[in-house]
Amino acid sequence: MQTHLQAPPSAWLVLAIVVVSSLVVDLVGHHGDRGGRRRTAVLWALAWIVLALAFCGWIGLSFGSRAASEFATAWLVEKSLSVDNLFVFLVVFSRLGIPQTERHRVLFWGILGALVTRGAFIAAGSAMIEAWHGVIYVMGAFLVYTGVKTLRTDPAADSAAPSGIAAFVQRHLPITPRLHGHHFFTKEGGRRLATPLFVTLVVIELTDIVFAVDSIPAVFAVSEDPFIVYSSNVFAVLGLRALFVVVADMLDALPYLRYAISAILVFTGAKMLASRFIAIPSWLSLSIIAGMVATAVIAGMIRRRRPASYG
Repeated sequence: MQTHLQAPPSAWLVLAIVVVSSLVVDLVGHHGDRGGRRRTAVLWALAWIVLALAFCGWIGLSFGSRAASEFATAWLVEKSLSVDNLFVFLVVFSRLGIPQTERHRVLFWGILGALVTRGAFIAAGSAMIEAWHGVIYVMGAFLVYTGVKTLRTDPAADSAAPSGIAAFVQRHLPITPRLHGHHFFTKEGGRRLATPLFVTLVVIELTDIVFAVDSIPAVFAVSEDPFIVYSSNVFAVLGLRALFVVVADMLDALPYLRYAISAILVFTGAKMLASRFIAIPSWLSLSIIAGMVATAVIAGMIRRRRPASYG
């Protein structure tokens, strides 16, 4: 049975304060960043995880252990799915020629946009479930379909989608092909033009909306409470900038991540479809999803090290 917190305004105020403070720290912490060294990025990524766990602890103290378990599960689901998104973002940056020094700036504004769009998606999803609970089964079937499709889709096909979005944006906006420092817009010949940074930002925002269509229903499989769903999304998204640098250096170490993501989508979809007959405890969901992610990461590390042991 899922928790319905009916979180008071004070809880939303706490979340808002934490989010705004985190964004300020993130912006100041990466001020003048030259692309981010891996060790620094790892420390930042760990810091965001600790912050999420601390917020989870606060939820447990305020609303009980079941609510905390649902938050942790929803956060892990969203975090796992966001790692796959980062691979696509890396393709976007590479194909549009965005230098390392400017990628954090684009991701920062992309995160701000994601917080707004995901909030709107979650509000709409909650309203739909409230009006017609049967939509849960529609979401579940969609997740199972998406999970199977993810497993069968060639990764190269995913990387082609951002190129199509970029081409569409470039056809419909007056742009300059040249970068102008960290500016999203510039003036050339009296005309105000968008720079490649702005094109990249639009592509990332639109791509994130596409990803949210998959990830948000998956979180609703864990909890139908808007506070848990949105706060778990927020904490999964906040650490994306640091995680991006880490993931960019670990492409070869995560060859099985797609299988874990596919399994997570199928599992959460099946949980939705069976929710009327089987109540899977949130702690069990958390254990299963964590096991899927850990298996994919460990298998990837073993595969990466195996050739060296025979060399």
